[in-house]
Amino acid sequence: MIGSLDLVRDDWEAGYRRLELASRDETRAQQFRAQTEIILAELRRRVGSTFSLETLAAAYAGADAWVRQAIEEQAPTPEWARTIVMVEDAAFHIYARGALDYAP
Repeated sequence: MIGSLDLVRDDWEAGYRRLELASRDETRAQQFRAQTEIILAELRRRVGSTFSLETLAAAYAGADAWVRQAIEEQAPTPEWARTIVMVEDAAFHIYARGALDYAP
């Protein structure tokens, strides 16, 4: 799982970098922050506060459906479907920092 974990973490980091670039516009930044917070809240509920990166990666494997549903219900914005992967990856990158085995 280490090799695939490294690939997933690369995806999360790339999403976070894309989110930072896309957030230069303050209106979009507010929308992205709201969407990110929704995903982080779901991760707290689904993964908990004590977790490993492998546990988080397992949650990521099935996250597309619940992330889409949560954003659609709580914070849909124009073009949200085009940016959801970026926001999802960024949220997982942020949450990964709390993993027991996190190392930059």
